Amino acid sequence: MAYGAKATILLFLAALIGFHVQAGNAQGGCQLSDIVITQKNTGKVVEGQAQYRVTIENKCSCSQANVKVRCFGVHSVEPVDKSKIRPMDSELCIIVDGKPITKGSPVTFTYAAKTPQDFPVVNAKPQC
Repeated sequence: MAYGAKATILLFLAALIGFHVQAGNAQGGCQLSDIVITQKNTGKVVEGQAQYRVTIENKCSCSQANVKVRCFGVHSVEPVDKSKIRPMDSELCIIVDGKPITKGSPVTFTYAAKTPQDFPVVNAKPQC
């Protein structure tokens, strides 16, 4: 391959990489996987059901708003803090009413049920 062709290919790749970095920065480089949801059994029993503490953390340096999880409702024998998680419809729940979640400031809530419930993240909007 001629030197000129190699140089052209390298310039093209550099431009492509530069575009990818700029596009990532436009979204703050955040991904859905930056919203990490963990839960633990608290050891407490409510009306014969185990209580679970759910922690929702944003690992991205940018705040992320409009965080939604698939929940099919939050099934609990104890009241759930609706300011932390609230069903929107029969499938989705919104976290902290769509307000931004910042890195280092996790959102927590508890619920009590026979088995732990999954809360996969389906939406988050970076705020940078």
